[in-house]
Amino acid sequence: MAAPKNYQRRGKLVLLYTLLGTLWEIGRGQIHYSVPEESDKGSFVGNISKDLNLESQELVKHGVRIVSRGRTQLFALDWRTGSLITAGRIDREEICTQSTQCLVNINILVEGRGKLFGIEIEITDINDNNPKFQVENLEVKVNEIAAPGTHYPLPEAVDPDVGMNSLQSYQLSPNHYFSLEVQTGDDGTLHPELVLEQALDREEEAAHHLLLIASDGGDPRRSSTVHIHVTVLDTNDNAPVFTQPIYRVKVPENVAPGTLLLTVSASDPDEGANGEVAYRFWKISEKQSPLFHLNENTGEISTAGSLDYEECAFYEMEIQAEDVGALLGRTKVLISVEDVNDNRPEVIITSLFSPVLENTLPGTVIAFLNVHDRDSGKNGQVVCYAPHNLPFQLEKSIDNYYRLVTCNYLDREKIPMYNITVTASDLGTPSLSTEIHITLYVADTNDNPPTFPHASYSAYIPENNPRGASIFTVMAHDPDRGNNAQVTYSVTEDIIMGSPVSSYVSINSDTGILYALCSFDYEHLRDLQLLVTARDSGDPPLSSNVSVSIFVLDQNDNVPEILYPTLPTDGSTGVELAPRSAEPGYLVTKVVAVDRDSGQNAWLSYRLLKASEPGLFTVGLHTGEVRTARALQDRDALKQSLVVAVQDHGQPPLSATVTLTVVVADSIPAVLADLGSIRTSANSDDSDLTLYLVVAVAAVSCVFLAFVIVMLALRLRRWHSKRLLQASGGGLVGVPASHFVGVDRVQAFLEKYSHEVSLTADSQANHEIFPHPNYVDTLISLESCEKNDPLLTSVDFHECKDEAASIQQAPPNTDWRFSQAQRPGTSGSQNGDETGTWPNNQFDTEMLQAMILASASEAADGGSTLGGGAGTMGLSARYGPQFTLQHVPDYRQNVYIPGSNATLTNAAAKRDGKAPTGGNGNKKKSGKKEKK
Repeated sequence: MAAPKNYQRRGKLVLLYTLLGTLWEIGRGQIHYSVPEESDKGSFVGNISKDLNLESQELVKHGVRIVSRGRTQLFALDWRTGSLITAGRIDREEICTQSTQCLVNINILVEGRGKLFGIEIEITDINDNNPKFQVENLEVKVNEIAAPGTHYPLPEAVDPDVGMNSLQSYQLSPNHYFSLEVQTGDDGTLHPELVLEQALDREEEAAHHLLLIASDGGDPRRSSTVHIHVTVLDTNDNAPVFTQPIYRVKVPENVAPGTLLLTVSASDPDEGANGEVAYRFWKISEKQSPLFHLNENTGEISTAGSLDYEECAFYEMEIQAEDVGALLGRTKVLISVEDVNDNRPEVIITSLFSPVLENTLPGTVIAFLNVHDRDSGKNGQVVCYAPHNLPFQLEKSIDNYYRLVTCNYLDREKIPMYNITVTASDLGTPSLSTEIHITLYVADTNDNPPTFPHASYSAYIPENNPRGASIFTVMAHDPDRGNNAQVTYSVTEDIIMGSPVSSYVSINSDTGILYALCSFDYEHLRDLQLLVTARDSGDPPLSSNVSVSIFVLDQNDNVPEILYPTLPTDGSTGVELAPRSAEPGYLVTKVVAVDRDSGQNAWLSYRLLKASEPGLFTVGLHTGEVRTARALQDRDALKQSLVVAVQDHGQPPLSATVTLTVVVADSIPAVLADLGSIRTSANSDDSDLTLYLVVAVAAVSCVFLAFVIVMLALRLRRWHSKRLLQASGGGLVGVPASHFVGVDRVQAFLEKYSHEVSLTADSQANHEIFPHPNYVDTLISLESCEKNDPLLTSVDFHECKDEAASIQQAPPNTDWRFSQAQRPGTSGSQNGDETGTWPNNQFDTEMLQAMILASASEAADGGSTLGGGAGTMGLSARYGPQFTLQHVPDYRQNVYIPGSNATLTNAAAKRDGKAPTGGNGNKKKSGKKEKK
């Protein structure tokens, strides 16, 4: 072991080597360091941060690291000081064997700058190995007749150190018969030989014991010994002689074990046993010995193991031939190993930058690759390439490094991940190649706005829909991912009929479901035009718009309205005149009605519901014309009462009735003579019906009064309980559960009730309506509606353009046909048959309604064929203005009971025996509709 002063010398030597390495780097343009072998782990090698123009604290920031290939990493970086240090103890002899100069090359990668730097480090030798003999004991046989001066080769010691630390001298223990002579070879190696100084006499001394000492020139000096046992033999004066002083052979590295390489041959001119020769290895290293086998009898040298050119390309050994007389002959064998292409290129991913943004510019570095082939020559030359159908290419960097860079723009929506195959092929024959697969993920950027599948949408919703009903769902797709693909929906603010669009519909910002915020009325609003915006959550956000058209579908919610005959306003009643001489088919009058609905819901049909004398009159099914069915006879009553029903074709159908009074007389005087009887005669059936209706109204009023009293009592009790709870600080304790409605896990406390009372001046529309409580500002979700919520039933009316045809109104029945002359009009319309065609579309229906309204207005103004002065009901047009019906009682005071099919008349109606006029009880509209 070295003394302390030797360590001081070693430190000075390290500083000297460091200075020389720096000067060498300046001269060559490459960073050069040196470090002695066997230095402790963490020993200083060089200031890498200074040489790279970086501060020590910037090493981590710039990603400085050692990327050199190798089985064992010899060096490391000290992040704190920025120095290159040893990663462990370094054995120079293991790395460089007998090389005079031992250089180790490493590469430093600065990721932050995308640069590689080459570092050359020299490992200096120290005297850490003793000269070593292959054997500890050696037997040398010497013939007793050997002449003085005879040389006997001695085993050589091997010292793996170099320079002065290698083997320098041999010494032999003192002896009278032998001396030591050291020969120096051409390559500087020392060959010790034992020299016989005096003639031997076996009878005097049969054996001699010598000690051979091998020493190096290091400091401290190291040495080793071998014991030599000299045996004196009888006479054998001829030594074996080899046919060649040097044997050379070349062999490929892929030969199989057991392959014969060559045969050495030595001859001995002696006869008998003295001429028999035995072969053995004389000089061979420990690493070479397991690879070769020598036949002692034949001299055949064969392989005992697998040869590897990359491990060792040249082998040198000495073969000794010895006869039984201990005479020796030696020869040298040189074996050259030829390289074959038996190693595939190695590809190592030094650095990979994944994922990469899709908006990365072309030329961006994706990965650093290191390529190496252990073969030599063309077998070790490597070509590296990547597929041409990908937006990537390989660029050569320093040494055996390649850079994988982008050569085009990336699009994550088209290809979110690339599987890049990099192929490295050598130039050997046959060529060997290696493939590696690099998985590169493309990171998303917000470069795509949300898109709708269609440019516009159409949705349909029936009128009278409940508030909160789902109308339609719009869905936009964003091909981005994460927040860039999270879409929110909104409705662009607009004004529709004086109100903001937000008062009509709302949209769920997450699902895109449109909800109705009010109950639509087809007669008031028929369609809405909305602009829905879809916006993603990227930075910056992107958006797109789509037009949504919402069409309100008509429902059969309006009863037919009878325009003619109308009840007079001057206290008289309308009477139609039919002469007794009228022939069958005589037009007596015409019932004119309209329906505020449209389409099939507005198609009207007329029928005779009740007649005082059946079979006398008929009513046109589509025209409403009242005609005589047969000739009038004297036995027919003077006054005929007819009840005509007008019914639409909606589902369910709604209807209204009107009572007509027809006076049968040939002349006006006959009519005036019988008016008294008409006024005084009373129909017992009508009187009884009126009595029943009056009783029913009274009963309903009593029940309603009792209900109001009970409700007032309950409200008073609740108010009293609330006052008590407030006084006691109970908060909401005791509030009935019915006052809470769950909507999306939100409870709303309902305390507001509203009642509607609709009283109109028109005697036919005097309605008192007590609807269900109106829960104001209460949002009801679909879930609550599905749980039999009494406040609102949600109906989903989603419709797309392609499904619009499935919910359109049914086409008109082709059996309902009538001629233009038979369409609803005034009583003066032309006669015709019962054939014809109903309006084919909603526009024609509305035109028909307008014509009917105009006809009714003309009849009211006296312009129609049935019209006359006020209170004449058409009689003045036939018999002159002097005839009026002022004495006819007024039947206009009607009372309508919601939910009942009865209509009450006043006392005058009972007295005159007229059937009640007005609706037949099928009215569906509430007081809210009447207010409109």
